[in-house]
Amino acid sequence: MALDHETLNLLLEAVRRFVDERLIPAEHEVAETGEIPPAIVEEMRELGLFGLSIAPEYGGLGLTMEEEVQVAMALGHTSPAFRSLAGTNIGIGSQAIVMAGTDEQRKRYLPKLASGEIIGSFALTEPEAGSDAMSLRTFARRDGDHYILNGTKRFITNAPVAGLFSVMARTSQERKADAISCFLVEAGTPGLTLGKPDKKMGQAGALTCDVIFDNCRVPASALLGGQEGIGFRTAMRVLDKGRLHISALCVGTAQRLIADAVRYAAERKQFGKPIAEFQLIQAMIADSQTEAYAARCMVMDAARKRDRGENTTLEAASCKLYAAEMVGRVADRAVQIHGGAGYVSEYAVERFYRDVRLFRIYEGTTQIQQLVVARETMKAHGY
Repeated sequence: MALDHETLNLLLEAVRRFVDERLIPAEHEVAETGEIPPAIVEEMRELGLFGLSIAPEYGGLGLTMEEEVQVAMALGHTSPAFRSLAGTNIGIGSQAIVMAGTDEQRKRYLPKLASGEIIGSFALTEPEAGSDAMSLRTFARRDGDHYILNGTKRFITNAPVAGLFSVMARTSQERKADAISCFLVEAGTPGLTLGKPDKKMGQAGALTCDVIFDNCRVPASALLGGQEGIGFRTAMRVLDKGRLHISALCVGTAQRLIADAVRYAAERKQFGKPIAEFQLIQAMIADSQTEAYAARCMVMDAARKRDRGENTTLEAASCKLYAAEMVGRVADRAVQIHGGAGYVSEYAVERFYRDVRLFRIYEGTTQIQQLVVARETMKAHGY
């Protein structure tokens, strides 16, 4: 159920204030250490950021998609690492349980995810299975009242700190959707080990690593929904929602980059006047603002359609395709407006330039979004 207008505005104002007063000042520390200070994590819990999309009956805020993307835009004004920590609980780390979990699974895990007591992690990608999710090799073999999992997952967000993994595994050798199931595997389960945290181009503080299953035995009750063969379809539904969230994040990050670029252009002087007075600088600002506005309109429209119960596979892919590419162009212009200063770490645009590159890859690459958009468009025209 949607929040009333006044309550939503109070939430958004609280998030924006938290971003401005606590998160932005901590960006440099997170970039240097690769860790979010524990005090900030606790404040994120108190603000309810881990349970935005989880129903109030499980301790969350139960935001609609339209409300959630507005919060994501606000969080986009700071380092992606902060949003990433809570983001899996909001999205891919919890939504498989929300959409397809049994009552027992929801009662067991959703309250802990909503409070941030545990961090959720979505384990789909493998060394040989990225965009082609159907080719995953992790296998789950039934053994009495248990399943035994074997395989390796790669680039798994929040895996180093996760308490619960939603693991996509094959329960049949056939190459079809019904061959893939989902298992809820708790951290510390014998046979589950983690690789070293990945050293990435950007997004320091947003942790990823390999997750290895070596004869990892889990009870049959860990099977999502108590049913084999629903993992792939559930994953695709989860990603549809996640793509709207990431698109909103891209919009918020673009708005931050525009603000930084405008501030620098107004203060930096060349030829005796602020560079903001030069038309070629203004052109870059105008293009960035226009594209960010277009992406925002796309995201809000798609979110409202989802809230009305419409199928938004096409819209979500369109948003992810456009917004992720858009924020890359905005980041590039922001660096250009900063000139040489944009290439040194003293200015946030240097870090954001690297951070936003990942948006075009995870939760479905730009090329996968193009395929989805083309497929859904052709389907809509009867082909």
